Amino acid sequence: MTNIYNAIIQAKTEKRKLLAILLDPDKIVWENLGYLIEKINQSPATHIFIGGSHVQNNILDELIIRLKEKISLPIVLFPGNPSQISANADAILFLSLISGRNSDYLIDHQVDAVPILKKTQLEIIPTGYMLIESGSETAVARVSNTKPLDRNNCDYAMHTAQAGEMLGHKLIYLEAGSGAKKAVPFEMIRKVSNNIEIPLIVGGGIIDLQGIQKAYEAGADLVVIGTAFENDAEFFNQNK
Repeated sequence: MTNIYNAIIQAKTEKRKLLAILLDPDKIVWENLGYLIEKINQSPATHIFIGGSHVQNNILDELIIRLKEKISLPIVLFPGNPSQISANADAILFLSLISGRNSDYLIDHQVDAVPILKKTQLEIIPTGYMLIESGSETAVARVSNTKPLDRNNCDYAMHTAQAGEMLGHKLIYLEAGSGAKKAVPFEMIRKVSNNIEIPLIVGGGIIDLQGIQKAYEAGADLVVIGTAFENDAEFFNQNK
């Protein structure tokens, strides 16, 4: 599977909204994987993202292989560090944490990842990753040792996103963090979306279908659901 980014661009052009289910390998219960796959196939998801802040086990390759046996959606790596790369995936969000000033997550991990990526056929999608304050310390903030952007300063978030676009990133990802108490503010989504040309991903803290819809209405091109689906595989059946 190739040209995943081009498909995202095409969807944006056609005003089709996209949805990714984020799976954290550390939280996979193998006995329940078949049921999880069934629920993913029944969901409106267009992509599967795989990764987390800590992926401490060695099941990444096996998980992707098992998923590909039953699911036809593109599988995109969402890595916290270079150890979270698998050649079995279809693409990788090549993240730079542009909201922080820790060089490890701005460029160092990316440099370390190059020899690994050069041995794969992964589609590499440069992504400006922005952590937004969400009411509590998230795993991303803790692991990256960076401070999230003020959720009330939409102008600074907009300028950060615009800088990412000017630097050549192909996507901007506004992230409240795994298990966030508060989602990214809709006004911030709207301001960023209205002032960049590249697709906008939004994730973290969205707990229901209404939250997804409101993020779309504010300007998100792709919404990511992780914790809510982890906690309830029937998430997409609510309000039906």
